[in-house]
Amino acid sequence: MLRAVAACCFGSVVLFTCTLTRAGVFPPQVGQPGSTAIAAGDPRFIEWASTVQNLTRGPQDVAVTNSPPASFGVASNALGPNDGKVVSLGDGGQITVGFAQPISNGPGPDFAVFENGFISGAPLAFLELGFVDVSSDGVNFFRFPSESDTQTTTQVGSFGLLDASNLNNLAGKYIAGYGTPFDLQDLVNVSPLLDVNNIHFIRVTDVVGSINPSFGSRDSLGNLINDPFPTNSASSGFDFDAIGAINVVPEPNGLVLAGLALACLAEWRRQRRYQRT
Repeated sequence: MLRAVAACCFGSVVLFTCTLTRAGVFPPQVGQPGSTAIAAGDPRFIEWASTVQNLTRGPQDVAVTNSPPASFGVASNALGPNDGKVVSLGDGGQITVGFAQPISNGPGPDFAVFENGFISGAPLAFLELGFVDVSSDGVNFFRFPSESDTQTTTQVGSFGLLDASNLNNLAGKYIAGYGTPFDLQDLVNVSPLLDVNNIHFIRVTDVVGSINPSFGSRDSLGNLINDPFPTNSASSGFDFDAIGAINVVPEPNGLVLAGLALACLAEWRRQRRYQRT
């Protein structure tokens, strides 16, 4: 199904922004049946990013020579729970955050990334996308396989809209207040340098959404990723808000207590068997 959106009137001048979208095969936007978005207040979140390891901002418009870097927000906005305070990455910029307790590969999604997109004519939304990489050692990073089925015939304009059902494993797929989930099962056996049960660092890199192959980013299948471009301002690029962890490695004290509990249970069973004999 194709959807078209037109906007908007200022005085006697009418400006048209036409966004053509085709509903896809992946989970849809917040509020639609089958959406996998996770609300920021979901009790499954156990931990949030606690350190910023690196922030490298990209230009406000990669297609413009000497374009200044994005500058909106500060690095510390990336820490703690989702709160609407963001740090803008610019075209191709990236941020790496760390976690006090490493994230592990458990049942279902293991963490979720928050951006600040917004609905504009549901189910379409203004979305800025990002790649997600994880690391066990802070040196070797491995990227989640991503897919974008958004058409690449016409550039999505600066304020154009996307259908989330065309996007998979790209941060920013869901609107503000809702995290895009990621499952470490997708990276099992990708490399001996990655322990999916011991993830200390997560990196988000802005997708340059240009369909010009000289600048544009590509998904894991080699397809150009079409998202709003250019976004030439201080808040250009992916607006990073937070990362919430769902499955984490227990703290050492917790492991000790669990071990003691198991030892006590074993001793109790031994005593019971002794009493019976």
